Amino acid sequence: MSAPRPILLGIVGRPHGVRGHVRVHSYAATPEDLTAYGPLHDGAGRSFTLRWVGTGLAELSEIREGRAITLATRDEAARLTNTRLFIDRTALPAPAPDEFYLADLIGLTARTPDGVSIGQVRSVHDYGAGAFLEIEGNEAGPVLIPFTQAAVPQIDPAGGYVIVDPPLELIDETIDPDQASA
Repeated sequence: MSAPRPILLGIVGRPHGVRGHVRVHSYAATPEDLTAYGPLHDGAGRSFTLRWVGTGLAELSEIREGRAITLATRDEAARLTNTRLFIDRTALPAPAPDEFYLADLIGLTARTPDGVSIGQVRSVHDYGAGAFLEIEGNEAGPVLIPFTQAAVPQIDPAGGYVIVDPPLELIDETIDPDQASA
């Protein structure tokens, strides 16, 4: 069994005020739920808890030797700007039938509608205009596929694959089924 994947749930933003408060961008369905999953970690071994003090504003504490040390100054808060806050995938509730977490797509085999493997999903990108799957596996290098019903008509995390039917421009330029991995 593989190690649980960390799930990005929030990012520490810039400091707010002089008492160590920070802005936090939450990726939880309801932003306030960021505190519902227990301690968060930064992926480098540090653990944190947070307490909301206003909309998007939090008091952040680092857990050191079992104790929560609350940020007390603006400088302490500034040092954590852009810190990513993760939880382990196992801490999230199971998705409903016919639902999945985007992180569950990473590692799935990408196949064409006729069953030809073109690589694996390496990451999911979302810059605000819609998500893209990064597929890696052919000689042309990674390719970004729009994560839409038309371009990704079937998703089967339990089966370990996604069906990818990308726009013709992508097929002609980057995906060569004859060179695809089996």
